[in-house]
Formats: sequence, C-alpha cells, structure tokens
Amino acid sequence: MTKPDHVSHEPCPVARATSLIGDRWSLLIVRDAFDGIRRFSDFQRNLGVARNILSDRLRRLVDAGILVPRAAAEGSAYQEYVLTDVGEDLFPVVLALRQWGERALYAPGEAHSELIETRTGNPVPLMRPRSADDSELTPHDTRVRKLA
Repeated sequence: MTKPDHVSHEPCPVARATSLIGDRWSLLIVRDAFDGIRRFSDFQRNLGVARNILSDRLRRLVDAGILVPRAAAEGSAYQEYVLTDVGEDLFPVVLALRQWGERALYAPGEAHSELIETRTGNPVPLMRPRSADDSELTPHDTRVRKLA
C-alpha cells in the first residue's frame, strides 16, 4: 500500500489513517463491506449516499488498497468491491467504534444492532488492548514516542 500524497508528511499514524478513512462515508462503506455488501447500487441503497460521493470514496478506498474491484460474476457487467487483507485489518477499528457507540450513545436497554459470533451466536466480547503479559492496557499505561 502506498501512502496517499496528501498525508505523506504526517508523522502520526492516526492523522494518516483518519485522512483516508476518517470521514463518515468511508468508514460506513468499510462497515458495509464487512457485512457482505459488494455492489455500488447496494452500497448506495444501504447508505443513502449521493452517487458522486460514493464513487469518490470507493475510488479512494481502492487507491489505498483497502478495497479491490472485480467482476461480479462470469459474463456480468457488474463490478463488486471486495475487502483486501489491508481492508480486513480494519475490523478491529470498526469493532472498537461499534462497541464504543453501544456504550456511549445508547440509553440502557435502547435497541440497536448487535455483532455476534457466527460460531456461537453470542455477542462479540468487549475488545480491550492487552500488553505483552496479557494484562489490560489503559491510556495511562501508554505514551506516544514522538519523532525528534
């Protein structure tokens, strides 16, 4: 994956990442791709996004190596957008946002969609950063080593 030109000077990985996937539509496209949506028309229908915005975000995600376009079926004129390995690496990011949203943005007992494990049917456990010794890390246990 190559660095997008407009962020190549950024020394902070968070700044680089959010310049690419930090807008609402890009993250929701990635979320929908995890949910199995592949076609332009299905993304548009599910998201309610304007065609020009969807085209732009899909192009950026393809250019960044997050999605790859491919023929939908043998002989079909349709194209699908499929997550690459780099795109699938965004799963913990989407999961963390989902879990934060569940805890911070819903009243107790308020209904919302739920991510479940396909094998067990149980809700996905709360994701927490772990240290090398498997203890839970908090923000107080970390610091950023800045470039000199």
